[in-house]
Amino acid sequence: MWNQVYNPFNNSVLSTVAAALPVVTLLVLIASNKVKAHWAAIIALIVANCVAIFIFTMPAGMSIRATVLGAVTGFFPIGWIVLNVIFLYRLTVEKGKFEVLQNTIGGVTTDRRLQLLLIAFSFGAFFEGASGFGTPVAVTGAILIGLGFSPLAASGLSLIANTAPVAYGALGTPIAGLASVTGIDPFLLGAMVGRQLPFFSLIVPFWVVWAFAGWRGMMGVWPAILVTGVSFAIPQFLISNFINPWIVDIGASLISMACLILFLKVWQPKELWLSAALRSKDESAATMPKRTASAKKVSSGEMWMALLPWIIVCVILLIWGTDMFKLAVNKWAIWNYPVPDLHQMINKVAPIVAAPTKEGAVFSFTWLSYTGSGMLIAAIISGFVMGFSPVSLAAAYGRTIKICAYSLITISAMLAIGTLTRLSGIDATLGLAFAATGVLYPFFGTLLGWLGVALTGSDTASNILFGNLQKITSTQLGISPILMSAANSSGGVMGKMIDAQSIVVASTATNWFGHEGTILRFVFWHSIVLASLVGILVMLQAYVFTWMIVH
Repeated sequence: MWNQVYNPFNNSVLSTVAAALPVVTLLVLIASNKVKAHWAAIIALIVANCVAIFIFTMPAGMSIRATVLGAVTGFFPIGWIVLNVIFLYRLTVEKGKFEVLQNTIGGVTTDRRLQLLLIAFSFGAFFEGASGFGTPVAVTGAILIGLGFSPLAASGLSLIANTAPVAYGALGTPIAGLASVTGIDPFLLGAMVGRQLPFFSLIVPFWVVWAFAGWRGMMGVWPAILVTGVSFAIPQFLISNFINPWIVDIGASLISMACLILFLKVWQPKELWLSAALRSKDESAATMPKRTASAKKVSSGEMWMALLPWIIVCVILLIWGTDMFKLAVNKWAIWNYPVPDLHQMINKVAPIVAAPTKEGAVFSFTWLSYTGSGMLIAAIISGFVMGFSPVSLAAAYGRTIKICAYSLITISAMLAIGTLTRLSGIDATLGLAFAATGVLYPFFGTLLGWLGVALTGSDTASNILFGNLQKITSTQLGISPILMSAANSSGGVMGKMIDAQSIVVASTATNWFGHEGTILRFVFWHSIVLASLVGILVMLQAYVFTWMIVH
């Protein structure tokens, strides 16, 4: 057995600096744009191993096993989703169905700002609710690039838009994970998150359009933005507080899409915004092919055939996301592999947990219930519907693997970093630094959730990593543990746009792999400011508007 060490230097400042080395290395290398993302991830992974072994005293064998476990986990499920989303997208492009989809959306509106609201925010929220784990950014990024948006606009704006729905992603998986480590009723946690994020469901649509078109461009479509935000925020609050936390995103996104489309039948902006590049400096604009702004007339039959692959995806992912389906297939379509000399050989200790707790290290290969497997099945069915033969499908899949190879390596390396830092206690050291902020803890505890998602790439993983720490610390400080546990998830959603694997997913979906540094620099300050705003809201809830806290 090995007990995690959280203060190896017996100096909290030095220990925190050491713990930050892997993530700082990764972000600096990516932001520099001088090191390819896969090399940046590999270098940061080497740094993480050195820090874990030589500073945090983790046995070398355990460190290497944790790295391998994380790398495999990076492919299943995250890389598996990305690969199969891109596969479906390429099939629709090859058969011309994607062009018809573009024209169909153009039939709703040719205004780029309104297309962003419909696709990046509302449609992306649906995929977040149905599957999560990188799917919405992959799908919306691919659709936006197909609609003619610049690569930076398509990737960066998809990342910013995929924030407010994240806490309820994959049919409420982050809430379930938070409940599992805190012991707090998931309905209470879901309701508390539902008293925080609706404010940002109103803000984010305005924010996305402002980031794309500037203040003047945003004000030109403010009625449509308001309809989009209100029609998402109100259902988000009502469903999370009075129904359950599992179907929040599905219900809110469908209502939001319907309200926006209906509103656009009676209202259109005075001036159309047809530019597909960011109004601010957009170095990716030069890579855009020349397009005409007008959309071709699409017949009803063509429209439904173009929508059919995505309808198939929605239906299958809704089935794949249910507990009933997962429990049924995981009884037999599963292979659990407890990693030797790692599984239950590491103890989390105080103050992270009240009593020593063994860390699990099991690779659970649920090969059929993976969201990516549902995507692959949807892509194969769609391929046959579109007229592909089995041989041509196999050839197209081979080409997709070749295109995604570097992205998959990068994602696996990044998940390896996340797994290693969790099992070595490096993440916990960073968490303890945030927990030492006293009366300002509601603000910095919220940023702890942001940091957790930025490190792990998952709101669920951040909740599992820091949820119990939030509960323990808030109880010691006399703050509601329900509030701070929920704040971990609400703050975490703003870290989603800067986590390295999401950036790689976005760059792959938009065919702009190799420019992750540019994407990171674009979204970084948006992430920090929005996370700080969540922190301010939580501070107000903790000390001023205490009536908003769920009891």
